[in-house]
Amino acid sequence: MSAIERPYAGLVSRTVALAIDAAALTIGFAVASGVLGLILSLFTAVEVSSPGAVLGAAATWSLVVGGYFVLFWTLTGETPGMRLMALRVIDQDGGPLGFGQALLRLVGAILAAIPFFAGYLLILVDDRRRGLHDMLAGTTVVYATTSRVPDAPPMAAIPSR
Repeated sequence: MSAIERPYAGLVSRTVALAIDAAALTIGFAVASGVLGLILSLFTAVEVSSPGAVLGAAATWSLVVGGYFVLFWTLTGETPGMRLMALRVIDQDGGPLGFGQALLRLVGAILAAIPFFAGYLLILVDDRRRGLHDMLAGTTVVYATTSRVPDAPPMAAIPSR
């Protein structure tokens, strides 16, 4: 394996990363919703069971989740869950994702989940371990390189005394 090749991430490590992200999103959204509900209850009567409130919460949740994944994939190439699992999502050239590509990957991830998560099972049979969402967006998930130690300076650059 050459120095620029990275091993492809499998189904289990990607699922664990997604579970970490889902837990972070759920806890964060629950706390923010509780605080917002408490603040609103000081000023007005809040009817949480009305259809408008339920649809508003669902729309807000969808925007928060979508924004979380798209922004993290675009800005850092990894979500916090992926970072903990040492994973990174890259484009076909090994570079970072653009906003449009990250958005297409999110849409593909939703489509991959619809038929009983069958689109994710492609990870088990694809040679680069790509799911339907990766194939649609032209992305790959790899294990991130963890060594960040700079090379030692050459001996001639070290001053002698």
